[in-house]
Amino acid sequence: MSNKETKTDVILIGAGIMSATLGTLLKELAPEWEITVYEKLARAGEESSNEWNNAGTGHAALCELNYTVEKPDGTVDISKAIKINEQFQVSMQFWSYLVNSKLIQNPQDFIMPLPHMSMVQGEENISFLKKRFEAMANNPLFKGMEFSDDHKKLMEWIPLIMQGRPADEHIAATKIDSGTDVNFGALTRILFDHLQTKNVDIQYKHSVENLKRTSDGSWELKVKNVDTGLVERKTAKFVFIGGGGGSLHLLQKSGIPEGKHIGGFPVSGIFMVCKNPDVIEQQHAKVYGKAKVGAPPMSVPHLDTRYIENKKSLLFGPFAGFSPKFLKAGSMFDLVTSVKPNNVLTMLAAGAKEMSLTKYLIQQVLLSKEQRMEELREFIPNAKAEDWDLVVAGQRVQVIKDTEVGGKGTLQFGTEVITAADGSIAALLGASPGASTAVTVMLEILEKCFPNHIDEWEPKIKEMVPSYGTALMDNPELLEEIHRSTAEVLALSKKEPSLADFSNGETEQLPETV
Repeated sequence: MSNKETKTDVILIGAGIMSATLGTLLKELAPEWEITVYEKLARAGEESSNEWNNAGTGHAALCELNYTVEKPDGTVDISKAIKINEQFQVSMQFWSYLVNSKLIQNPQDFIMPLPHMSMVQGEENISFLKKRFEAMANNPLFKGMEFSDDHKKLMEWIPLIMQGRPADEHIAATKIDSGTDVNFGALTRILFDHLQTKNVDIQYKHSVENLKRTSDGSWELKVKNVDTGLVERKTAKFVFIGGGGGSLHLLQKSGIPEGKHIGGFPVSGIFMVCKNPDVIEQQHAKVYGKAKVGAPPMSVPHLDTRYIENKKSLLFGPFAGFSPKFLKAGSMFDLVTSVKPNNVLTMLAAGAKEMSLTKYLIQQVLLSKEQRMEELREFIPNAKAEDWDLVVAGQRVQVIKDTEVGGKGTLQFGTEVITAADGSIAALLGASPGASTAVTVMLEILEKCFPNHIDEWEPKIKEMVPSYGTALMDNPELLEEIHRSTAEVLALSKKEPSLADFSNGETEQLPETV
């Protein structure tokens, strides 16, 4: 054991997309600041941000039906979809800035153009989808969205899904060509490679065991080398906890009041991955359906074209599972040890409220492969079991907290940022839309935690994100310019990527199969 103690300006815990984004922003805004990153795994982007653990949908609310809710009067509320789309536009602008500034190269290594579609069956669902389309189609954020319930048109859009269906089946879809597939694992690694050139100290295989306040208001972290067991202490003025599901334990150890009365419930996922190239080539879109009753939003079924390991892939899922681990590389005791005196009542209240979720998870865990194939055949009627393997996806920890609207023990399905009153520490919890909105979330952290610097930083922020502080929906000309420029810079103008688009020859590790 070592008692070595050093100081730095900023510590980022976890080498995922959130820390990568925050570190990159800070190096542009305050290049003189010293930044240290601690990651307990061997490289960046291996947990929640990994391409096999992340849906890869550039979440712009183009196809996710859970972001648009039908109200009692029959109208469809698209306010959440508008918010998420605006946030994704912020990410696109920032990535474009990095490419234009030659801070990162080859955008095709992490982002590809891909149509986003919503598909439903049955007259009631078709009525909802049509009302959703009508509410969105005239909004400039969703320009270009199409609706069809015509089998001939749908055969053009999604031939793999339409083959083998009866001619009188009630089915409809919306389609928008401005969607994207984002490899957040690749993007994370690209950003950390960039940060290393900016003298950011990145310590892999280092686990943050504890943290505490010092007398001057800084934070002292106890950090263990995973290989040697040696311990060092590092002090920083600001700490960001971006450790995926592992963030909750560290937030609790910080002792800040804002972290009390918060719990977490882990949900794991399993995808089916197609191994037949002929089947894969017939699908070129992300097609989202409707979640089953009682299912968490992260379990919305989708047939998902992806670009992973320099090739086109096709996934279906996710099927929910349960593990008490908060991370794939976590401990079986994660859930138990997260229960504290200050959140036990919150956790118990959530357990009583979420019986339907518990029942759903049990049903999902007990599914056989053939039962999963039957769900896949709701999307692909002619699907063959021999063409598909099961792979374990990532762990997500849904936040449980007390809210005014939902009461005690309310399960939250979004992304939550917890910050100390003095702005010296911030933690990111939760799940979807997560990575797609990373830039917006990190800018909000900068505003909350560095209010004395925001006026000084604002010109540079607007250089990186021209729409900063502006509602794009209310500025169609600016939106049009941003759509045009980001599509050009990120090479999103053409519709069908080819293998030549990939410049990175690195082969990623295959996911765990079950």
